[in-house]
Amino acid sequence: MRQAKRPVTGLAGPYGHPLHPAVVAVPIGCWGASLVFDVASRIVADGAFLARGSRWLIALGVLGALVAAMLGFLDFFAIPPRTRAFRTATVHMSLNLGVTTSYTISYLLRNGAAPRVGWGLIVLSLVSLTALSVSGYLGGKLAYRFGVRVADETTQLEGYQDPRATEKEQT
Repeated sequence: MRQAKRPVTGLAGPYGHPLHPAVVAVPIGCWGASLVFDVASRIVADGAFLARGSRWLIALGVLGALVAAMLGFLDFFAIPPRTRAFRTATVHMSLNLGVTTSYTISYLLRNGAAPRVGWGLIVLSLVSLTALSVSGYLGGKLAYRFGVRVADETTQLEGYQDPRATEKEQT
């Protein structure tokens, strides 16, 4: 378990502060906003600007997902094989790769001049965001239940000590 708490390289972020969870906010935010733009393109009279904006958001989300995946791979390599944490991480990673592939396909299918986004692409986004939510749940399980890349309890204790109290008062 100690192995899964330590970064395999400094590129993954320092001990107790992994970069992967911070970077995943980019694709999540971009892809969530792209769905809003997609639906809005169906509502307004001329939704072409929203369709173009959605395509840009999808592209930025894919780029962010690739960076998050590289950082996630570094965390993945720290997890001992043949453990529940490793199996959970494998499903988490597989879902994320599937979602990123789905959004890459969605990007390629979009016509930048279309006045609105088609229902098929909206459904694809909904399915992809659902899979991303399941993957996010598994990522939370890795961090909060299995403690992957989370500082050990001795290190965490620093956050619960009153610097003004004596050592005897804190125990």
